[in-house]
Amino acid sequence: MSIAHRPETVVLERPIAPLAPEGSVPPKDWAGNVIVRGEIDRYLEGGEDFIDDERIDGIVADRRGEPSVSEVRDILAKSSSIKALDLEEVGCLLRVRSPETWQEMIDAALAIKTKVYNNRIVVFAPLYLSSKCVNSCVYCGFRAENGEMKRRRLTLDEVRREAEALTRDFGHKRLVVVFGEHPDSDVDYMISAIDTIYSVKVQTRKGEANIRRVNVNAAPMSIEKLRRLSEVGMGTFQVFQETYDRRAYARVHPSRTIKGDFRWRLYCHHRAMEAGVDDVGIGALFGLADWRFELLGLVSHSRELERRFNGVGAHTISFPRLEPASNAPWLEAKDRRVSDEDFLKLITILRLAVPYTGLICTAREPAPIRNEAVRRGITQMDAGTRIGLGAYSEGTSPERDRGTGEQDLENQQFLLGDPRSLEELVGDLADDGHITSFCTAGYRIGRTGARIMRMFRDCTEGNFCKLNAILTFREWVDDFASPATREKCERLIEREYAEAKAQFPSLMPGFEPLYQKTLHGCRDLFV
Repeated sequence: MSIAHRPETVVLERPIAPLAPEGSVPPKDWAGNVIVRGEIDRYLEGGEDFIDDERIDGIVADRRGEPSVSEVRDILAKSSSIKALDLEEVGCLLRVRSPETWQEMIDAALAIKTKVYNNRIVVFAPLYLSSKCVNSCVYCGFRAENGEMKRRRLTLDEVRREAEALTRDFGHKRLVVVFGEHPDSDVDYMISAIDTIYSVKVQTRKGEANIRRVNVNAAPMSIEKLRRLSEVGMGTFQVFQETYDRRAYARVHPSRTIKGDFRWRLYCHHRAMEAGVDDVGIGALFGLADWRFELLGLVSHSRELERRFNGVGAHTISFPRLEPASNAPWLEAKDRRVSDEDFLKLITILRLAVPYTGLICTAREPAPIRNEAVRRGITQMDAGTRIGLGAYSEGTSPERDRGTGEQDLENQQFLLGDPRSLEELVGDLADDGHITSFCTAGYRIGRTGARIMRMFRDCTEGNFCKLNAILTFREWVDDFASPATREKCERLIEREYAEAKAQFPSLMPGFEPLYQKTLHGCRDLFV
């Protein structure tokens, strides 16, 4: 296998596009042109979409009792061979009650994650760029009718300052940028913001740092707009269906809004992949409908993408739980919260159902739940998260005692549950035997889309990722770690290096020079 060496990040040559003045396009006229009906109908089969309500309802309502141990073990064996489960097999796991059988499932989930991804956890930071939105989701602080929300869109200078702070003060290498659905943050603004973020470089203690991967969390778009985002260097395109139960969907998304169109949202990943976006991320907001229906909806979505796009399904799956938000009437009227026990169950079953897919557990969850989620097979976490606009460069952070309710809900979409800094999370993961990965190499040398999915399925991608995790962890420790954190990280690096030497002897002659160069201040080297 060859070793790729690219010490410098490619900076896009084109100038950052000027933006139209905010409010220059009337929202009403703009909204009427967002949905392209032909880009929904082209994917329907017999006029129907791929969410089979009757089949899912039947599985959720199944009262046959607990499956036999042998039946569960057969399913675990299939999952352990890195094959996806069908809906009925997922339904079987949902009926397990025995603590002993559940422990087998938990152990299998972690073993599968380690087999595919090794013991690394990828970290990123969310960066909110706009709080303006034309939609009226009744559970969301950004909904158009919420007069308590402070509305604005970051200027490109503010975007640059946020990227500088995330890079210089935290050491982040990967972002997911978040946009509300509004003409002021349409595709032109997205492109300019992405260009701005990629242009930032800062000096660190021993080298130079920059953001190397910008994923996008935004509203569904047309194929034309998605193609433009792909060309500018967008990473994963992430859109959450919110709820796959179309009955619940209609209750919380008014039909008069763009988001009220269930199928426009449902097929946004199809359009993205048709537009040339290699990696897409799906998700559901747990707490809007029966969590079992959502779980089966996510599996249905992943399998549908694989069927349509030659085995390439979701690159990541997210499963945030509904959290308190400013002036959100749904939260005041309904109590559909998913319990901690059920939340950890759904993570375990997801890992078994789609063994090769990345699973993201966000800082909506409190630290103890996220720590346990790591042991259930998640692969990605955000860290040092601040979701107020401009919060990274302004130095504001979430209130550490979540129970005080002192987070600024007038400036953020929801309450955060895990206020740990990136350094605290790195240290906690190290204590638990996990290496934090800042790697973005695979995306930039073609290990994306169909190629990376094949490598996940045959469990070879983890080999490269193990080595690249060591390199990027070495970078972060030398550039950002405090003495106390550095001490535990050095012990972890020593152990990881020894494991890599034993597991991948043929790769070490190429890897070792890269490691030595990284020690001496070279940055962004990768296998």
